Amino acid sequence: MIPLSCGKIREIQEVLRRVACEYSLMPATALVVDDHPTFRRFARKLLESAGLFVVGDAPDGASALSAVRELRPDVVLLDVLLPDTTGFEVARALAAEPARPLVVLTSSRSAADLGGLPVREGVAGFIAKSELTVATLTALLGEGA
Repeated sequence: MIPLSCGKIREIQEVLRRVACEYSLMPATALVVDDHPTFRRFARKLLESAGLFVVGDAPDGASALSAVRELRPDVVLLDVLLPDTTGFEVARALAAEPARPLVVLTSSRSAADLGGLPVREGVAGFIAKSELTVATLTALLGEGA
C-alpha cells in the first residue's frame, strides 16, 4: 500500500467529484452564505429539493471565501448584505478564483431597493428571498449554466 498525504487525497477526491459531476453521476454541489441561521436551514432544504447537494454554509464573507476554496461548490447562494462585507465583494473575489462557482445573489430586499444589480461575470443573477423557490432557482441556474 502506498501512503498518501492529505493533499494528495484531496486532489484525488476533487478529480473523482468533477468526473462524477461531468457524467451526471452526482448532483451539482452548493454552498449557502447568509448571516441568519434560519435562512441557511431553509436554503439548504430548498437547494436539496432542487437537486443540489449542499456541501456547507457560511455566516459571513470571510468564511464564505474560505469554504469555497476548501469545498469547491458548483453554486453559491450568496446574501447581498453580510456582517463583514457585501455579497458583491464576495462575488468579485470568487470571480477571480481558478474554479469559480456560479453565484446566485439573494437578499430580503428587492433588486430595486438595492439600487439595481449590475450583472457581473460569474453571477447567474439575483432572487429576492421572498421569491426564492425551487422553480425560480432552477430557472435561473438553467440560464446561468
